[in-house]
Amino acid sequence: MTKYLISFPSSAMKVSDDELPAVSDASHAVVQEAKDAGVWVFGGGIDESVPPVMVDGDGAVTEGTYPQTTQLEGGYAVLEVPSREAALEWAAKLAVACRCAQEVRAFHYDPAS
Repeated sequence: MTKYLISFPSSAMKVSDDELPAVSDASHAVVQEAKDAGVWVFGGGIDESVPPVMVDGDGAVTEGTYPQTTQLEGGYAVLEVPSREAALEWAAKLAVACRCAQEVRAFHYDPAS
């Protein structure tokens, strides 16, 4: 089975404050459904209040990130499913719950991980 990253940037989810509880409930229901189906690996949202840092091989820590990932934020789910079609089906469920399109990417298989 392949692991898939299903994600969206924070700016894609355009819902009012009044809608947030319903969106939260709907997304948690899809997460529970994925857990019940045995396909959930992990997921969550990037905490945008915590700034990213870079850690070098010698342990040195500097503020910031790679230039191409400065906008890395939003919600993420990793599912392990038998096919790309199954990943797309789960992405559609998450799109409905989160009220925005979801990006789907496959992880390379690594037998050691």
